[in-house]
Amino acid sequence: MERLRVAGVERPEDLGARLEDVGYLADKGLATAAFLALRMGRPLFLEGEAGVGKTSLARALAEVASAELIRLQCYEGLDSAQALYDWDAVEALERDLYDRRFLVARPLLRALETSPAVLLVDEVDRADDEFEAFLLEVLGDFTITVPELGTVSAAVAPLVVLTSNRTREVHDALKRRCLYHWLDHPSYEREVAIIRRRLPAATEQLARDVARATGVLRTQDLLKPPGVAESLDWAEALTALGARALDPDSAARTLGAVLKYREDQERVRALGTAALVP
Repeated sequence: MERLRVAGVERPEDLGARLEDVGYLADKGLATAAFLALRMGRPLFLEGEAGVGKTSLARALAEVASAELIRLQCYEGLDSAQALYDWDAVEALERDLYDRRFLVARPLLRALETSPAVLLVDEVDRADDEFEAFLLEVLGDFTITVPELGTVSAAVAPLVVLTSNRTREVHDALKRRCLYHWLDHPSYEREVAIIRRRLPAATEQLARDVARATGVLRTQDLLKPPGVAESLDWAEALTALGARALDPDSAARTLGAVLKYREDQERVRALGTAALVP
């Protein structure tokens, strides 16, 4: 079975540069993990707090590879039928025929039939143990059997990216099948660069202030510490208000862009938004 190839990517540095071209700033460790997943044809298992860029990496890899991004959102109770395929039962029964025309492809089947493809198995930690075992089987040879039609195999194996927010431990058997990388919140300088890259209208000073303030928020005992997505929302909200830097008043007025729980906002207001501003 062929593997997904990206023209011109021969080293991790090449992939890092290509990711940067599409707006994703990966550090050396992440660029290396993604490169090896491509080169070795192995799924990439990304674990870390919500909002650190796991899902965004899958999107960026699909863009770099000119591949279709196919997303399987996991949740409690997800089963193989919901992930693989279903029949348009009315059409099939009316015609007394199970034909490929009446097969409704779900994400896993679509990923096998689409080339090139990046399959994002998002928040796999929310699925049940039984689904994990099924997923492991599919990832083994990228082949499934539809009893009414026969075997479906991928001509070109999709690049598979699995993400986990670590709400529970994923079984070792699935992790052993994958290359593993832990994503932490970006460094201060990298977060500034991300804000500037994604929001060119934001001033350098505002980007630095938001990155510094977001870092302070992550040290607090919050229900949901802000991730990169929230720092971008905050910078965008402040830019929309015409702010060129962060001050206690603008921070207080825009907390809803960075903190999405009332309890977290109350905790920060009690601390005082002046603590967020240098």
